[in-house]
Amino acid sequence: MKISGVIITFNEEENIGECIDSLKEVVDEIIVIDSFSTDATETICRNKNVKFIQNTFQGHIQQKNFALHQTSNNWVLSLDADERLSLELKKEILNCIDRNSEFVEAYLIKRFNNYCGKWIRHGVWYPDKKIRLWNKTRGKWDGRNPHDKVVMDKNSKIQPLNGTILHYTARTPEQYKLQMEKFSAIAAHSMLKERIRSNLLKAYIGGAFAFFRSYCLRLGFLDGRAGYEIAIGYGHYTLMKYKKMLTKN
Repeated sequence: MKISGVIITFNEEENIGECIDSLKEVVDEIIVIDSFSTDATETICRNKNVKFIQNTFQGHIQQKNFALHQTSNNWVLSLDADERLSLELKKEILNCIDRNSEFVEAYLIKRFNNYCGKWIRHGVWYPDKKIRLWNKTRGKWDGRNPHDKVVMDKNSKIQPLNGTILHYTARTPEQYKLQMEKFSAIAAHSMLKERIRSNLLKAYIGGAFAFFRSYCLRLGFLDGRAGYEIAIGYGHYTLMKYKKMLTKN
């Protein structure tokens, strides 16, 4: 069974090379959909002989579904540019895909998140299970931007894998803060399109509970300072998305 590897990018010169190398052993083609990067992303991709296509970015879900339509194979393995396949996951994919392809339509894979050099084992980031390898005739990208997810047809057979996707989320606390600001603006826009309403009470209560959920209920405090910073960022993201909805009304 042949697999198409897909990645979407925008200014990912720091990540894209290792991401592509991670896929090469397990896929039959690699397609990069780029949102007109202004750094060296295109050069790196072309030097690695992948199929490089530029497409105007309309949203994470839209861009990833566009990527699906560019693939030659029914089976698709999707990574973000800041993700890599663990060695265990590579072996598992190579061993199981042919054996199980007749009765399994998708594989659920755990994502192991790295924050500023520390692997996170608690909080809202763990366990972070996602469908990333699936038969595109039975599922597509959906959800709410920027939180895209693969949604499979009803009664699709989904099997978990033991290997992990290694996700290098942020190299510095400053980078994480910028990500939360960016994602909160995208989320606010998406929620307004769905006619979801906001107010200041919802914003502050939502932000406080998001912090409490990650740091206390999901045991984020066990990850030390990193767990605290992630919980603060998660709370700030929730607060800001509701507040930005008010400013955009």
